[in-house]
Amino acid sequence: MANVLIVGSDHAGLELKRELASLATELGYDLRDVGTHTSDSTDYPDYAHQVASAVAAGEGLGLLVCGTGIGMSMAANRHPGVRAALCGDVFSATMARQHNDANVLCIGARVVGSGLAGEILKAFLGASFEGGRHERRVNKIDLSNEG
Repeated sequence: MANVLIVGSDHAGLELKRELASLATELGYDLRDVGTHTSDSTDYPDYAHQVASAVAAGEGLGLLVCGTGIGMSMAANRHPGVRAALCGDVFSATMARQHNDANVLCIGARVVGSGLAGEILKAFLGASFEGGRHERRVNKIDLSNEG
């Protein structure tokens, strides 16, 4: 079964989302684009909640792009089971997956250039959770988990 990447953006992140979606397809991911699909002004939480709901349901990993990535990460992290990481560098993207079991990558289109964003996405998708000592810590992120 192919890997699935669920992508969303507001108007500020639209062009970068399209570029990153194309890259993800090249990397072998099946895409589900929840929008936006036009440059008309939109509200980032609408797309963050759609992506986060799908990720929480186990449908795939998520990618969210807005102007800074901050609003998207805040909205996505309101969903139990979602660990959205705002990353502006390759090291953080790798560590977010390896140590924090991040399942949604957030990127700021007005902060990170296209080339770096592609490298960040590749690092995020190429890394996997290491478990071990990190599992106990990740379990503590969700306050409903005891441990």
